[in-house]
Amino acid sequence: MRHIAIAITLCTPFSVHADELGDRVKSLTRGTEWQAVETVPVQFSTHHPQGMAIIGDHIFVSSVEIVTPTENYDAPRDGMDRSAGEGVGHLFKMDMEGNLVDSITLADGDIYHPGGIDFDGENLWVPVAEYRPNSASIVYRVDPETMEAEEVFRYPDHIGGILRDPASDTLHAVSWGSRRFYGFTLDEAGTVTNADIPRDELMVPNPSHYVDYQDCQLAAPGQALCTGIAKYGVNDTEFALGGAELIDLKGNRPIHQAPVPLWTEDGLVMTHNPVWMAPVEGGLRAWFMPEDDESRIFVYEARLD
Repeated sequence: MRHIAIAITLCTPFSVHADELGDRVKSLTRGTEWQAVETVPVQFSTHHPQGMAIIGDHIFVSSVEIVTPTENYDAPRDGMDRSAGEGVGHLFKMDMEGNLVDSITLADGDIYHPGGIDFDGENLWVPVAEYRPNSASIVYRVDPETMEAEEVFRYPDHIGGILRDPASDTLHAVSWGSRRFYGFTLDEAGTVTNADIPRDELMVPNPSHYVDYQDCQLAAPGQALCTGIAKYGVNDTEFALGGAELIDLKGNRPIHQAPVPLWTEDGLVMTHNPVWMAPVEGGLRAWFMPEDDESRIFVYEARLD
């Protein structure tokens, strides 16, 4: 199986390809041609996928199972625009053929919505939040071998995606709709040192507005690759645009931006849900998982040489 061999080569160890991924992303343009490699049906119900990371020959996906949907309020209540709803957060571990290998649940009361995830070479980082903006989150560190989860810290905002940059030992996160950037510093013991700083003092506004990030991964020391979507409407017509951005984590600003003009046969943009990218010889390979419940993983390559 060619795709398994590629995944093993690219994803272990993590440090081997980190710099190269950032360079490849900088070569993406709106004229980049993406070629379909394969489509992998996932062999279990995925609910609403959120984040993805590939480690060796396993794919990890965070997902939210909605039990009771949120309901919008007529007027804000205690700073919230909607009810909390009910749900269950999942972290799935599957093989490259889409078979479920292991899973855990991550939830605490109203906090049940996982976000974008990343792997730092040792642990997976998984944020779980209330399913509403300006709310609250728990950030977990998960051992990908044992699937044991450890709560690292809590924060009074919806953390929608997170990654760790080993070069600075900092957790970089985005909020609901990726409108805010956060940097959470870690000490030698792995404890967050600034989670007590109020939201308005710690956050940095995201200056990029054409897409909201759904998933982020470390692309190079000090750089993140974030993918996502935005929906635009004219009269009764709605159009979803997918995009990829390379972010300078120190300055919290985009270095490079490119659309990802790929859709399923039903018109669902490929970056609607989780994405993982890795360099291959002469280009870039991407794994897209845009569909809910009965998901497929769409594998594409972009030739950049």
